[in-house]
Amino acid sequence: MTDAAPARTPRPAARILLVDAAARVLLFRFVVPGRAPFWVTPGGALDPGESYPQAARRELREETGIEADPGPEVARRLVDFVSVEGVPVTADERYFRIDVTAAKVDPAGHTELERRVMTQWRWFTPTELAAHDPDADGAIYPVDLAAMLAQTSGADEGESG
Repeated sequence: MTDAAPARTPRPAARILLVDAAARVLLFRFVVPGRAPFWVTPGGALDPGESYPQAARRELREETGIEADPGPEVARRLVDFVSVEGVPVTADERYFRIDVTAAKVDPAGHTELERRVMTQWRWFTPTELAAHDPDADGAIYPVDLAAMLAQTSGADEGESG
């Protein structure tokens, strides 16, 4: 008898590649009990009945305080992981690049869970992404973030901020 892998819950999610005028990308550092810290882009699961662009706009506002049109989807990833709530998921992540002139983050819209696990945020330059040591400060997801940013540069001609 073999142990079957736990069933995975589908998790549609909108993620934001938020890039400031200095070409830095915003990442949030998560510290979840029992797991190594990690960094991720702003974003999260869709609410029932919500489209990916609607979720991107909402998540951007809730997590950063920035109100902006997410523009077109620029990338898609299907990935298996365990959510911060401990649920095994298969995430259908759609990425939206938003270029902003201002780099101020307002965490007032964070949920109670986000306040507990999203311990900090910072803007990473492309050089810092390339030099980042996951053993020292936590992995960055998606793992190909630098390439994704390079491929989407100029994808969103409009600026917000």
